[in-house]
Amino acid sequence: MKKSIKDLGDIQGKKALIRVDVNVPLDENKNVTDDTRIQAILPTVKFLKDKGAKIILMAHLGRPKGEKNPEFTLAPVAKYMSKILGEEVIFIPSVEEAGNYVDKLQNGQVALLENIRYYKAEEAKDDDMTFANELAKLGDFYVNDAFGAAHRNHTSTAKLAKVLKPAVSGLLMEKEIRCLSEALDNPTRPFTAIVGGAKVSSKIGVLENLLDKVDNMIIGGGMAYTFIKSRGGKIGNSICEDDQLEVAKAIEKKAQEKGVNLVMSTDVLVTYVFSGNGTYIFVNINEIPDGFEGVDAGENSRKAFADVIKSSKTILMNGPVGAFENPKFAEGTKAVLQAVVDATKAGATSVIGGGDSVSAAKKFFKAEDFSHVSTGGGASLEFIEGKVLPGVAALDDK
Repeated sequence: MKKSIKDLGDIQGKKALIRVDVNVPLDENKNVTDDTRIQAILPTVKFLKDKGAKIILMAHLGRPKGEKNPEFTLAPVAKYMSKILGEEVIFIPSVEEAGNYVDKLQNGQVALLENIRYYKAEEAKDDDMTFANELAKLGDFYVNDAFGAAHRNHTSTAKLAKVLKPAVSGLLMEKEIRCLSEALDNPTRPFTAIVGGAKVSSKIGVLENLLDKVDNMIIGGGMAYTFIKSRGGKIGNSICEDDQLEVAKAIEKKAQEKGVNLVMSTDVLVTYVFSGNGTYIFVNINEIPDGFEGVDAGENSRKAFADVIKSSKTILMNGPVGAFENPKFAEGTKAVLQAVVDATKAGATSVIGGGDSVSAAKKFFKAEDFSHVSTGGGASLEFIEGKVLPGVAALDDK
């Protein structure tokens, strides 16, 4: 286990340099349209405020690629955070000027540094620690609460933790690691994984790692058609990775050897116009007519998925089972999520891991309907694959 801010002693008057993930969507008037990530770091900010620390937040917004591009300024985020905290979050316009601002901070005050990705050295792949040493001057200790960026080996997420000690996790980071670890390493059984999304290639690591851990694996979404074609089924115009057919066969074989119950759609909603304005019908998944493509799990499949989910005690979902962005093709994903919510109410532990599955979960339900909704897309994907996350590895061990 990694040390967290709860393991620090007296930090009154000490400067906390914290990497957070407030990479939030903004509209054309630079208003925050979804503050989930900001809300997620508040427990850490409030904990450190209550302890009398001086708080300096570091974050990125978008991909300015090492250029000072005003389109990606964090100033609107500082303004929004001021409103939420009910006090001014001081905006620091550059790393070069940061020292002057930090010196004037009072105990419990919060500042936000301008976009850390304005600096090429932030994302540099080399071992040069110059930028890390420059940032380290701003704090007395380092906190990483940016799980969403923990899979990046960047200066502010990993290198800094090597030069600024103690280096500990924030409360969000601690919760993410705990919830994902418990689901993967110590699940109450039966343990069911729902793996969806478009491509087998992007989920090979997830599938391989989970087959060693789960009792049931539900495979949905676009990647299912690669499995169906590998079995000799007709998939029409459905999305398929022909270079992954042997991989799909190998995964099915491994599931069989491990005694994992692999659950695949038996029927599917198909259309010949992906926009949803054309005809759409339910057909058997291995008999999709030419010109049609699968866009959602069928009615029988939804019921079969729900039955497995509701009999589970631990559920991990990574990816939707249909093109849920279009309301006409959202019923399968909605039905799966409803089953997860029902199972959670009945005492199961549910973890929604990253990216599109989080978008779907938030679209149809509330975060509190699940045991844990991860804030990290790529990070949770790599964690579920069993990879080491640089931003976690660099922190001090308990």
